[in-house]
Amino acid sequence: MGGVELLPVGRRVAYWRGRRKLSQQVFADRLGKSKSWVDKVERGVRSLDKLSTLQEIARVLRIDAAALVGQDVAPVEVASRGDGVGRIRAALSRYEIPLGKPGGGPVVPVDRMSRDVGYAWTTFQHARYPQVIDLAPTLLANAQRTHAEAPEPGRESLVEAYRIIAALLVKLGDAELAWLAVDRAMLAATGDRKLVAAAAVQLGQVLRAFGRAREAKAVTLGAAYRIAPPVVEHGRPAELSLCGALLIQAGLAAAQDGNEAAARELLDEADGMAERVGDGYDHHRTGFGPTAVDLARVTAAVEAGDAQGAIAWHEKATARAAWRWLPAEHRAAHLLDVARAYLHAGDTGNAARMLTEAERTAPAEITCRPAVRDILAEVARDPRAPTTIAKLAATLGVG
Repeated sequence: MGGVELLPVGRRVAYWRGRRKLSQQVFADRLGKSKSWVDKVERGVRSLDKLSTLQEIARVLRIDAAALVGQDVAPVEVASRGDGVGRIRAALSRYEIPLGKPGGGPVVPVDRMSRDVGYAWTTFQHARYPQVIDLAPTLLANAQRTHAEAPEPGRESLVEAYRIIAALLVKLGDAELAWLAVDRAMLAATGDRKLVAAAAVQLGQVLRAFGRAREAKAVTLGAAYRIAPPVVEHGRPAELSLCGALLIQAGLAAAQDGNEAAARELLDEADGMAERVGDGYDHHRTGFGPTAVDLARVTAAVEAGDAQGAIAWHEKATARAAWRWLPAEHRAAHLLDVARAYLHAGDTGNAARMLTEAERTAPAEITCRPAVRDILAEVARDPRAPTTIAKLAATLGVG
């Protein structure tokens, strides 16, 4: 096709109509449209904003609908997820340090290791998952060597490296490998209350991804009450952020387990701490604050099957100025939850809008997460879905 895939949709329709040797009138008759309608589509005066119309045009032209939205190449292999997970698995499988064979390069100084971990976290929070996949093996190897050389000063970077990898693997849909990473984080953190609490945030996520909601609730509650200040009003923001983030994980686990009352109570408790912390902070990479609690209420409502409640909390949360302060990863993940809520409410149009907004906010949240495929497939099946959804579906190879 040469450069046809670079043309606007209307021009592609004209191209394929010409290839099929159909006049505008014959083409219009087969579509049940007027010749004027076809002419306006081909000139770009009229947009093709319904998936059903696009599919009908593709049927008449005897081509795949993907050819009309510029996806004539092979579908993207969901960000080379398999290769990336394989590299991370290999990094987690090395035991040079305990076997006394550190090798592999010089020891990174503690202060530089801390900066490298900070960069990796920032990259993750911007939802640049392919870059984090590339960073992860070296980050882990360096953190292990730094910790071996300077056990106490280097411990935080090692725990944080494992936390990043666990969070990434949850996104990539490998809960089993994520469990290995977070288990290592918990072991490395043992003895340090703050580090244990930080690692337990990811442990809660991993256990929920595994469907082990009760264990997730138990472990995150235990970690939360261990880090909680004796008097909340006297708690430091960093301390309250860790405790509150753990309460969110416990609340989401309770919702997943079908205990709506416990979920509500735990999220209310987290909200009290959030009001004291405020929005716009990212203590211990938790992003904790009032807006984060509202987003958690959306997820809990989706888990409980309360679509209207989820949508109402979403509208409240996104009306806050702080919504835009949250990391792209957090916002895009939330939009996927809201897409699920709209689907449960039978509102495919708004579900499609949430998917499109999530893709615009953080493209890798769409291309790298296996969980997106089911949502996208359900939206794409609706003939009223916009053509942007056809493009996303073609990109991911979702039929």
